[in-house]
Amino acid sequence: MESLFESIPFSENPLYENIITDLTSKQFSIIDNFFTSEEVLALRQSLLDKYEEDAFKKSAIGNRTNEVIKKAIRGDIILWIDENNINLSEQLFFNKINDLKDYLNRTCFLGINQKEFHYAIYPEGTFYKRHLDTFQNDDRRKLSFVCYLNEENWKPENGGELVLYLEKGEEVVYPFPGKVVIFESQILEHEVKPVNTPRLSITGWLKTR
Repeated sequence: MESLFESIPFSENPLYENIITDLTSKQFSIIDNFFTSEEVLALRQSLLDKYEEDAFKKSAIGNRTNEVIKKAIRGDIILWIDENNINLSEQLFFNKINDLKDYLNRTCFLGINQKEFHYAIYPEGTFYKRHLDTFQNDDRRKLSFVCYLNEENWKPENGGELVLYLEKGEEVVYPFPGKVVIFESQILEHEVKPVNTPRLSITGWLKTR
């Protein structure tokens, strides 16, 4: 499939320009400190508070009109975030996401006008097998987005690494806190390796209508 990113006009935000360059050249971008340690701490606490409220549910395969829970494929539990009903830390999260979205639309003419994000917890021993972030009956997802909310002392042996399957090999991403991974939803297959310590994140998609 042809990449979404073809002709990129000059703009002024260095971080966003680096993301665009990455997406243009290799269809993914990894940013180590997209969110500050304070923002990660606040978002992690928000996730944990809502988990304590028993608000999470088992994840499923397929979109919301065709959901089937399959433990052999994925084992995370999730909570969708309603942008119309968010706390302060979530507001800061969406401020950054919306700023990036607007920049991409302005410079790359992607036509992104929708988004969806959820908290995700991978309990010990769970995983998500190789897959593509698009559906046969819904191809609106254009960019996939993962923000890791693990603790500062996270170690590679804790597992839960993200593997992106590229034309020439693999890219392995360890889920260190504050790190963000952005990739083209309809092109890059990926998986989450088995988790040895509970793994926390926010996952979502930038979408066209």
